[in-house]
Amino acid sequence: MDERAEVFVVSDGTGDTAATLSRAAMAQFRTAWRLRTFTDTRSAAQARRIVARAAEAGALLVFTLVNKRLAAVLREAAAEQGVAVVDVLGPLVASVGDHLHAEPLGEPGLLHGFSDAYFQRIEAVEFAVRHDDGANLHTLFRADLVLTGVSRTSKTPLSMYLAQRGLKTGNVPLLPGVEPPRELLDLDRSKVIALLVSSQTLVDVRRARIRAMGASPYASYADPEVVVEELRHARRLIRDNGWRSVEITGRAVEENAARILELRGSD
Repeated sequence: MDERAEVFVVSDGTGDTAATLSRAAMAQFRTAWRLRTFTDTRSAAQARRIVARAAEAGALLVFTLVNKRLAAVLREAAAEQGVAVVDVLGPLVASVGDHLHAEPLGEPGLLHGFSDAYFQRIEAVEFAVRHDDGANLHTLFRADLVLTGVSRTSKTPLSMYLAQRGLKTGNVPLLPGVEPPRELLDLDRSKVIALLVSSQTLVDVRRARIRAMGASPYASYADPEVVVEELRHARRLIRDNGWRSVEITGRAVEENAARILELRGSD
């Protein structure tokens, strides 16, 4: 049974603000938890459905809704179903309005409108899609970051997550018995982050993948000895090429992305 605490983030925009604040708050507690984000919430029906799900999960509901009427619907539904809520934006907007003697616009998505940052994120996501799993190596040099590692080390989810932060991220697999492509080896090594995972975790993940595909879970792809050798080879490549690495075992995508961003920020 999953006993992690649940935090639901509800937003009429991207949810980035509430999600960031929720992570900052939860970091103060030694508690296993999970974040679920519900973006572009614009109707009362959507709000009520989310509250119902939060009630079922026993979740804390954190929201940023600039529409006063919609925020009121959510709060009322939460009160009816006994869901704890935190209004991240409402009190601050009200205080700013009082200070400025002005009424807020109440328009969702203004922070993430069609700004340069918005188009940067769109371009980064398109880049990540085009350069997933070693594709289009001839333009890999244009990446801000390149993730590498053996199969099933979360390269694709992390690439997409980082792209949402505006970083053009490619990923290239390290294949057993095959030298890494020259395009990867020729990159500035500060751009490359290698992903590592424990051998047992990798065996479990690969066996689950094989079962989902309807094949034997004991194929060589998930053989423990093969996996150990693959990881040993990967560590050798990391050392020889001077790449930095992130250990992803037991961590969520958000946590691993944060570590990667820390490494990048230390350049």
